[in-house]
Amino acid sequence: MKEILVYSSLIFYFSSFIGYLLEVFWCYLGSKKFVNRGFLCGPVIPIYGLGALLILFCLLRYYEDPVVVFVFGMIITSALEYFTSFLLEKIFHNKWWDYSNRKYNLNGRICLQNSFAFGILALFIIYVVTPGFYFLFSLFSFRVWMILAIIFSIIFVLDVIYSVVIAYNLRNRIIIVEELKNEKIAMIPVIFEKRLKESIAGFKAFPNRLLKAFPDLNNNVFEMMKKWREEAKKKKKELKKSTKKKG
Repeated sequence: MKEILVYSSLIFYFSSFIGYLLEVFWCYLGSKKFVNRGFLCGPVIPIYGLGALLILFCLLRYYEDPVVVFVFGMIITSALEYFTSFLLEKIFHNKWWDYSNRKYNLNGRICLQNSFAFGILALFIIYVVTPGFYFLFSLFSFRVWMILAIIFSIIFVLDVIYSVVIAYNLRNRIIIVEELKNEKIAMIPVIFEKRLKESIAGFKAFPNRLLKAFPDLNNNVFEMMKKWREEAKKKKKELKKSTKKKG
């Protein structure tokens, strides 16, 4: 039982890292820019790790039938992506990715293009990655891998805690700014300005990485916040200049 837990956690972390590299590479092909993808700050995307474990536990028994691996790989990973999208939206009050502009999508959460790619990825996991893991785990003793699993787990938990706090901070600001878009509040400039300034207080502490990693987040909200931040900086500089002149 201990060995299953340790090796499963290592497969989860390694697969999450491989998934992160794939996402970064895919985004680079499209934008020619390196973007730190994923919800977490570290170089891992947990949905890939969880997907790899589900594929291994559910489909490894069908090693001799690649068609079954491909089809059910599509189904399993697509269901996982849909559920993850739904959960993140409900918790953090916003969509983290949206495939509405792609053909054959389901509520913008999953699309046929990605599902097909996930089916190919399932084949890759079963026939290439899994043998690689067997070889990798044979290089060192179980004790070494157990220590690494503990270290990775501690780092991962800390990253999750930090990232959730940051995302919740963002969620609260989105809710406040969306409320401010109400016409009745917008008709009262003084209240609007006061509440918006309060809502973005300390926003500079929020890492821009998350906004770059998920460009489908509510861009209008962030544009408003960015505009107010820039205006606040401008006023601050003007105030400093006027203070120096008086001095």
